[in-house]
Amino acid sequence: MSRAFVREDAPDAAPQLPDLPVSAHPNHVTPAGLAQLHARLAAAQEELARLRARADRLDKLPEASAERDIRYLQARIAGAIPLDPASQPRDRVAFGAEVTVRDETGRATVYAIVGEDEADAAHRKIAPHSPLAQALIGAGIGDLVDWPRPAGAVTLEIVAIRYPN
Repeated sequence: MSRAFVREDAPDAAPQLPDLPVSAHPNHVTPAGLAQLHARLAAAQEELARLRARADRLDKLPEASAERDIRYLQARIAGAIPLDPASQPRDRVAFGAEVTVRDETGRATVYAIVGEDEADAAHRKIAPHSPLAQALIGAGIGDLVDWPRPAGAVTLEIVAIRYPN
């Protein structure tokens, strides 16, 4: 049959949404981050089941969006590289660390280096490839590191390193 005679705007035709971009960086995850990915996948699957159970399914876009989210989460889980913070060196900043730093004004701040999907700037959780994490990784207590920022570099002193259990 010729494609010219296929009706693609039929009510049962689901729209095809492009996949969400997957980062080119290795997908290092903490145990908590991997658990969050699994929880997000379960929630997305429940949402898709709820959408498919609707009596009125004329609008297929929400279903297509949920399917896209599921594909993304499955890809993130499949590519996950779990790193146990307990296996990291205690005297150096590495993935999974909670790092207390003091800036030039004396203000102390705690940052956690977590996986990309866990990163949340509002809660000071940073991805390992962020400029701040790159400045911190490998440093030890008492070291000074320069954090390159668009507003200008800031020198930070490493005050404490902790790895949550």
